[in-house]
Amino acid sequence: MPSGYKVLIADDHPLFRGALKQALAGIGDVATILEAGDFDSAKASVAGAEDMDLVLLDLAMPGAAGLSGLISLRGINATVPLVVVSAHDDPATIRRSLELGASGFISKSASMEDIRRAVETVLDGGVSAPAGIDLGVERDPDISDLINRLQSLTPQQTRVLGMLAEGLLNKQIAYELGVSEATIKAHVSAVLHKLGVDSRTQAVILLSRIGADPL
Repeated sequence: MPSGYKVLIADDHPLFRGALKQALAGIGDVATILEAGDFDSAKASVAGAEDMDLVLLDLAMPGAAGLSGLISLRGINATVPLVVVSAHDDPATIRRSLELGASGFISKSASMEDIRRAVETVLDGGVSAPAGIDLGVERDPDISDLINRLQSLTPQQTRVLGMLAEGLLNKQIAYELGVSEATIKAHVSAVLHKLGVDSRTQAVILLSRIGADPL
């Protein structure tokens, strides 16, 4: 593996961030470890560091809103590998995390060795999921359809959807992304069309389904 990896640990529990740092310390190629204790800080770190190599994301941290937090971060930077770290390690949560773009999933009950192995697998370009768990298939047709629709969004459309969920107006989104308000209106229209809804409110409600279920 190349040397000098930069990793972000996004978790609101200082003790668990410390445990993850300890696990990463056993990987000689990790040179820089950043920390975020809330989702706003995590988003700022991902947006401000183009050389980020890996994000370890707690789904339940303040502001993350479950799997919708994963979707938001993927919209900000679709190229950086993202590993979900969660105490909610049921097959549905793991499967949906991977389907929505995570490169791996680590249970908060995993051993130091399992954490290191998962991180090394993802840094090597692979996908890591807890061993010995049958992830099964999606049994809720509505959730399955929603995941397919979310997968069809471009990174920019995904980012716009995340900002809509935060309650930002078109002009605020345009300012944040450095584009015209007309461009944002076009993105919003495309998002609504792909999600099969008629309004921003309906889009946010739809996104909240993947955020709240199954956590």
